[in-house]
Amino acid sequence: MSTGTQGTATGNSLSEDAPRHELVHLQQQWWWLFALGILISTCGLVALAFPPIFTVVGAVILAATLMVSGAAMIITSFWAGRWGALLLQLLVGILYLMAGLFIMDCPEGAVKFLTLFIATMFIVVGVFRIVAALFVKFPQWGWALLNGVLTTMVGIIIYKNLPESAVWVIGLLVGIEMLFNGLNWIMLALAVRKLPEPEPAG
Repeated sequence: MSTGTQGTATGNSLSEDAPRHELVHLQQQWWWLFALGILISTCGLVALAFPPIFTVVGAVILAATLMVSGAAMIITSFWAGRWGALLLQLLVGILYLMAGLFIMDCPEGAVKFLTLFIATMFIVVGVFRIVAALFVKFPQWGWALLNGVLTTMVGIIIYKNLPESAVWVIGLLVGIEMLFNGLNWIMLALAVRKLPEPEPAG
């Protein structure tokens, strides 16, 4: 009985100390998180300053990802042997590979298609938010209505300015995402730095 109690106490002690040791480790390495945030935010600012460059880079990365994924799916479909989804797996892999090759061969056309998809998605999502806010009228529904109106307007602006908008839309969105992601890491690093020091074990 005493052994079980001792084991339980030891387990509780370890479970309480584990987060403390993790926080100490983060405190000692907070500047790595801060540097990572600075790097990502800087890349985001560069993307906002030169969106056409990041638009093309994003298309090339997407093409490479599709090609690698397609090749991997084709290879694994043969390794798996005889199974019911072999044909489907093979067809999806070929589709991925062909899409990656098409984007790599014609990134401008792929960027226009992706921009059209983004504009359509913004319009559809914005209209859905407007309708939901007006009919459901949940708490703070006015903010959802404003969000829907702005999202719809952005989608319409992108669509009306095609194909010129294809040059900057993707790069702009990538830049905004990277900027806020970097700021998130920076704030996390500063918060970890201000954590109280753990009490020494008595």
